Amino acid sequence: MPEGPELHLASLYVNKMCNGVVFTGPVRKSEVSKSPDVPFTCEAYRITATSRGKEVKLTLTPMKSDDPKRKAKKGQADQPMDIIFRFGMSGYFRFTTEEELPKHAHLRFYSTEKPCRVLSYVDARRFGSWQHSGTWQPSRGPCIMFEYKRFRENVVSNLSDRAFDRPICEVLLNQKYFNGIGNYLRAEILFRLNIPPFVAARTVLEGLESEDFCENEKPAKNEIADTKTSDRAEQKRVKEETGDLLRLCHTVPLEVVSLGGKGYDPEKADYSDFQAWLQCYYVDGMKSIRDHNGRTMWFKGDPGPMAPKDSKSPKAKKRTKKEDDHDYTDKKRVVKSRSATSTKKKATKQEAVTKTPKREKDARPKEAKSKRGKTDKPLKVNTAEHEKRLTARRKRSSNAEPTAAGGLRRSRRGTRPNGK
Repeated sequence: MPEGPELHLASLYVNKMCNGVVFTGPVRKSEVSKSPDVPFTCEAYRITATSRGKEVKLTLTPMKSDDPKRKAKKGQADQPMDIIFRFGMSGYFRFTTEEELPKHAHLRFYSTEKPCRVLSYVDARRFGSWQHSGTWQPSRGPCIMFEYKRFRENVVSNLSDRAFDRPICEVLLNQKYFNGIGNYLRAEILFRLNIPPFVAARTVLEGLESEDFCENEKPAKNEIADTKTSDRAEQKRVKEETGDLLRLCHTVPLEVVSLGGKGYDPEKADYSDFQAWLQCYYVDGMKSIRDHNGRTMWFKGDPGPMAPKDSKSPKAKKRTKKEDDHDYTDKKRVVKSRSATSTKKKATKQEAVTKTPKREKDARPKEAKSKRGKTDKPLKVNTAEHEKRLTARRKRSSNAEPTAAGGLRRSRRGTRPNGK
């Protein structure tokens, strides 16, 4: 799921690709999307982007004519329009030619170029959304990356809120206070501070100042002071710096931005640097458990006293590197069809295996009937002892009358002891 760093990288991507490009015509929406239409049509406009936490804002700005007397035609926009995007589970932007338009491009902006190029909002799972003429969502707090001071003040001044009664791992996903933090960021931040994920958030955050004094602190030069005093102060400063969760909520996402996020660039989709950067999330040897909201929490050591009692660790899925994550060419379709065929074969094979015991089970009564002599097929027995017994029975049955066979046998058994 895209988090704060990925949405910021998306805004940088749009600004880079659309720099100097002129767009024209209406904004077009796909037929399957349930998000609203964007009522914007203009002969010539430009697109810029900015981000805030887990939101991206596209600004469509009509280009003014050189002739001051010339007015916009009827139905044509003459004022800028903002469109707020929330990416959901799989949203991203892509800038391609019209022929290479991605399959799941749900909102499209067409350029005046020939051949035409298109900026698309792509969302395969359709959990994302957009809102035209919108503003930043009021229920979301300040951005963890670019509104750091306001972010700290918002958290520290509201620690009495009942939201902070919950475990720290769940509070970190509360966008009212931690706008931009998501599943992988919360795991990495708590792991670095060695904080159990299921301890009360208020316990972790109490004692932190609304102002980060270490943020702009610079080491003094040519300072002569008592060595012991300076060492103690340095140890205290390091302890405070490493134990400040709010600071890591700011610095860790910026590290991801410097790496290029989770391979955001749709042209490359290279995840190797990001995977190497991860220390806890989906890393071998780490533990995982579902929190009270059903989200998987990765951690090391003791989960903490507020961990769900009946929660089970989800089965670890083998992590694969998706080189063509945003590739919707014929090559990917062929791969998908092959995988579908192999899946069907596997399902058929499993079905055959499951039916086999039933046949064996059904065959057992028939086998039992044949032993009782109720079937036409005789049993083949190869043992010599069994052959002798059959021969002896045939001789007895041939010497005795059929009606008195039972009495004859009884009389013989009764006279044997006397004959001896």
